Amino acid sequence: MPVNRNPTVRQRRLGRMLKEARVAAGKTLAQAAGELDCAESKISRIEAAQSGIRSLDLRALLEFYGVTDKTSRARFQDLARNGRERGWWSQYETSLNSTYSDFIALEWDASDVYVVETALVPGLLQTSAYTEAVVRMQSPDKADEEVAAQVKVRSQRRQAFARSNPLRMWAILTEASLKAEVGNPGVMREQLEALVSMARETNIQIQVLPSTASINVALYGPFGILAFPETAETDVVYADNLLSMVYYEEPEQVAFYTALFRRLNSEALPVEQSLTIIREHIKESG
Repeated sequence: MPVNRNPTVRQRRLGRMLKEARVAAGKTLAQAAGELDCAESKISRIEAAQSGIRSLDLRALLEFYGVTDKTSRARFQDLARNGRERGWWSQYETSLNSTYSDFIALEWDASDVYVVETALVPGLLQTSAYTEAVVRMQSPDKADEEVAAQVKVRSQRRQAFARSNPLRMWAILTEASLKAEVGNPGVMREQLEALVSMARETNIQIQVLPSTASINVALYGPFGILAFPETAETDVVYADNLLSMVYYEEPEQVAFYTALFRRLNSEALPVEQSLTIIREHIKESG
C-alpha cells in the first residue's frame, strides 16, 4: 500500500486511537504485527496515518486489543471508511483549500468545542455580513464569487448546532473583539445582537474576557479545543492563522491548552455579566 504523505486529520485520529488501544491492551508492535501476519513497519505506518487499513485487518486488531464496545468499534470503522470522505462541504472544494475542508470534517465530528478568540467573533457565531466583512479585509483581492462561497460555508457550518446531537460550544471572547471595527457600525451591531440571541441556546455559552484581566498577556492568538463523543478519542487543539491551521494532538500539548482554557474560563466574566457587557457595546454602537 502506498505511503500517505498527506493524511487528513481524521486519518491521524484513527492512527492515534489504534496506537492508544494497543498500548492500553499491553500489546507491542511486534505482537500486533504477528496478529496480522505482517511486518512491524506496517503497523507503524497505520498508527502514523501513513497507510490506510483494510476493514478485515481493523476488525482483527480491535479483537486483539479487546475493544468490544459496539459504539467504539463503530467509531473506529467509520474513521477508517470515511477518513478521506467529505460531507456537505465537498460541493465547495474549488473554493476551499484542503486544510479548511479537513477542519470542517473534524468540527462536524466533534461533540464539544471550546474556543478562545482574541480579535474576532468565532466563525461559528458570525453573521453573514460580519463574515463577508472579515473575508474582504483579510483577502481584498478575492473575487466576489469566492467571497460568497466562504460566507455560505461558514453559515452552513452552523448546521452542527442543529444536529440530532447538537454541537456544544463554549466561547471566550476578549473584550477587544467586541470593539473591533468590522464592516460598518450596522454590521457590528447586528453581530453583537446575534451573540446575545445565540447565547440563549442551552448548547452555547459565551463569556467575555475583560481588557483589565491580566491573563490577556498570556494569549498569543486564538485557539480552539475539539472534543469527541467517544472516550477512546482524545481532544484536538487547533490554532488558526491567515496562512495555515496548526493542530496539536499530543497529550501534553492538549493538556497545556486545556489548562489555559480553564484559567481563561475562571478569569472571564460569568455568562450573565458577559451578556451585559455585550448589550452595553450594542448601545454604544448607536
